[in-house]
Amino acid sequence: MTPTEDRRRSMASSHSVLVTGATGFVGSVLTRQLVDAGTDVRIFRRDTSSLDLLGTYAERVDHAVGDLRRARSLYEAMQGVDRVYHVAAKVSFARGDRAAVRRVNADGTAHVVNAALKAGVDRLVHTSSIAALGRPPEPDGAIDETTEWQGLPHRSAYARSKRRAELEVHRGIAEGLDATLVNPSLVFGVGGPETNTRRIVDAVRSGWLLAVPPGGTNVVDVRDVAAGLRAAMQKGETGRRYFLGGENLSWRTLATTLADEFGVAPPRYTIPPSLLRVGGMLAEGVAALTRTQPVLARTTARTAARTYRYDNSRARAELGCTFRPFAETARRVAAVLSGDAPTP
Repeated sequence: MTPTEDRRRSMASSHSVLVTGATGFVGSVLTRQLVDAGTDVRIFRRDTSSLDLLGTYAERVDHAVGDLRRARSLYEAMQGVDRVYHVAAKVSFARGDRAAVRRVNADGTAHVVNAALKAGVDRLVHTSSIAALGRPPEPDGAIDETTEWQGLPHRSAYARSKRRAELEVHRGIAEGLDATLVNPSLVFGVGGPETNTRRIVDAVRSGWLLAVPPGGTNVVDVRDVAAGLRAAMQKGETGRRYFLGGENLSWRTLATTLADEFGVAPPRYTIPPSLLRVGGMLAEGVAALTRTQPVLARTTARTAARTYRYDNSRARAELGCTFRPFAETARRVAAVLSGDAPTP
């Protein structure tokens, strides 16, 4: 029996996992899926974390209260745990959040890796991001797990933090940790109003979104990301990345699909890249004054003006992942937010 086959058999029979970020958008869906599959789950959360996204599932899991910035609390949470899903992250493009983004995403991952090594957990699956992937050498080239990272000046603090977090995971692997990584794209689904994609949904739903950026990106259903995390735990190769993404869509197609489901008019205009950059600077200024998340930032404005295509072949071939079309995701989101379907 090969090491991979032995691990798969062990994963199939083991029932003790820790999920960081379990009260968040992706982590809550993962936790629900794990509990439904009969897995004994412990969640790692702050004492101030809202349990709303977990609903009644919060009563069906063990709770370990701590903070990613406190390594000892992570080590204590991993006692008696076989596997760890590291999903927790701070997603922010506000200039004032740069230090916090680094502390949570990069330093926090270093603490997770160290605690996993010290506690002797069997396996770690690290949730990275589409932001940590490279850019293709050719303008029309597809991005996949092998596309090399370029530390370009315009890359956001968030992207840099997720890239550094990946390096921490690889450092742990070099020290004996069995770990694999997943890179979800832009995640859509039913979640809290504070998520970036929920802001997009709300903007389209309101009917006041008159224009969209000229570029495009990849989108994925949150349920498929959670399923991909579980598949990576069971089947993923040590040290290997898996891009979890569904459809490559233009921003116009994305917004129009959502508008159709909500029964509102789709955006009519395209924002010129130069105006998009100005909007990013203005939005950052307003956010700094109001201490809120900017609806747009200079780094995201640059990205939104360009079209990036992604290739999910590895996740489909090696993990057996499947990905819903965005129309299906948009239909479900619209049904829940419109009250035509129950909140999960």
